[in-house]
Amino acid sequence: MASKKYTALLGLLGLVQSATFAQKNDANADWWKDSSKVATKRLPQYNEFANNQYPYPAKPRDMWELGFHGGYSFISGDIDARPGFGGGLSLRKSLGHIFSVRADYTGSFNYGLDYRTRPADAATAAALGYAVNQQYVANYRNRTHQGNLDFIASLNTLSHYRGNPKTNIYTFVGYSLVVADVDVDNSLTGANLTGVPFGGKRSDIKKALKDKMNGYNSNAPVTNGNREPVGRVNDNQLIRHAVSFGAGISFKLSSRLSLGVEERLTVPFSDDMDGVNAGKSNDFYSYTAIRGGLAIGNSSKRVAPLWWINPNNFIYNELNNPKHMKLPPPVLPDADGDGVTDQFDLEPNTPAGAPVDARGRALDTDGDGVPDYKDKELLTPQKCFPVNADGVGNCPEPECCKELRDKIANLQLVPACSINNLPSLQFKSGSVKISKDGESILNSVAEKLNANPTCKVKIIGYGASDKRAQQLSWDRVNAVEKYLVEKQGISEGRLIFTYGQEGDSNTVDFQGTTEEGPNSVPAPHPNLKRTK
Repeated sequence: MASKKYTALLGLLGLVQSATFAQKNDANADWWKDSSKVATKRLPQYNEFANNQYPYPAKPRDMWELGFHGGYSFISGDIDARPGFGGGLSLRKSLGHIFSVRADYTGSFNYGLDYRTRPADAATAAALGYAVNQQYVANYRNRTHQGNLDFIASLNTLSHYRGNPKTNIYTFVGYSLVVADVDVDNSLTGANLTGVPFGGKRSDIKKALKDKMNGYNSNAPVTNGNREPVGRVNDNQLIRHAVSFGAGISFKLSSRLSLGVEERLTVPFSDDMDGVNAGKSNDFYSYTAIRGGLAIGNSSKRVAPLWWINPNNFIYNELNNPKHMKLPPPVLPDADGDGVTDQFDLEPNTPAGAPVDARGRALDTDGDGVPDYKDKELLTPQKCFPVNADGVGNCPEPECCKELRDKIANLQLVPACSINNLPSLQFKSGSVKISKDGESILNSVAEKLNANPTCKVKIIGYGASDKRAQQLSWDRVNAVEKYLVEKQGISEGRLIFTYGQEGDSNTVDFQGTTEEGPNSVPAPHPNLKRTK
């Protein structure tokens, strides 16, 4: 019988567990922002926390759990137990995320039948009408009302590696008041035992005895002495104080419903629960139950019972995506002041004012090996390479130009546009969406344009390897120009549209200029246009 019971329980738990772990694991902790879920007496703490004056959020109100259960019950005592059953209701309330209390009622029917005869002692003979030392077979029917007050500890609510638990593994201990009506069949004695195969198989003995039973027609005897007679009511019921303890596991099926299995052992400090007082040890109840739970309460004003909420959710949500912490604005060091932070600067010591590329390296426009800030001939033709230390090629200068060159050399040229050192904008691979960091970069470009009304900015997109790369480069330049015009109010006439250049395909550069150029160009391959 016990083997079949546990097999059925394991099968049920397997089905429940499969359904449970198919659900999404919820790690939400937004309840801390909702004052309607906080009791009035805790509102001062809620307000202090919301204003960053106290580090701990206020404990939220949570739902109660209405429980219902039923299952297999038996008494472990002086004679063999027969299968019994029980059921009941409970009401559970959390004290915190780990501990909770539960008021429980359990009613049960428990049976027992011995397989051997025993002599009747004085108390048994008086209660059942036997002669002292008359041989009889002990049996009983125990009908019990049991009230329990349980103190429960949940073992797996806290975790550093997942959100809210989908199972509740718990242990409990508590006080019980047991009211029991114990009756026996007094016919299993004398000639009525004729034909019972004592000495044979236990199952055959019990089958023969059950066929001879006439019903539970007598109160079970209670041995005098100690505390055993205390609590007898109308010479029938026994009232006993008891201690209960046990463990269980519950599976969350939905936001309100749970289902699990629980084992409860109840020790009533009495040896009379099975109708026989052998004076050896106390009888105890074993109750294995399928237990359902229903969370009750207004979900708009209460969270789930706290044993279903991992309190670490708030901490890890804040670390992952701060919503409450006051974070200082990030400071990104740029030692050489070229607009590229030290973390990404491949040439962190460029001179002040030297034009650099997106990686912080000094520009060398004509590729002659002399950076632009030193190059006195910025666009030296390759046929004039190699160049000298000043970046001047070795091609002979036409006579007609010498005089003009000398005049220009004596002039002090003032750049017409003072915008330089503009940062580069990085896109995720394949994307045209401007990130939050990208918006900050574009805002700084707009500020410099507004501060230099004579300047224009050339928006340079890269990606010349194939048609798709060219179209993606056009899309990115178009997205940048659209942001500057629509979000920052920059005139389109001050933006020069340049795309499909050789370079880092995920980068868009900005270059201050007074040159003229188009502010829009047709998409090169509109059928490949990206919209995300």
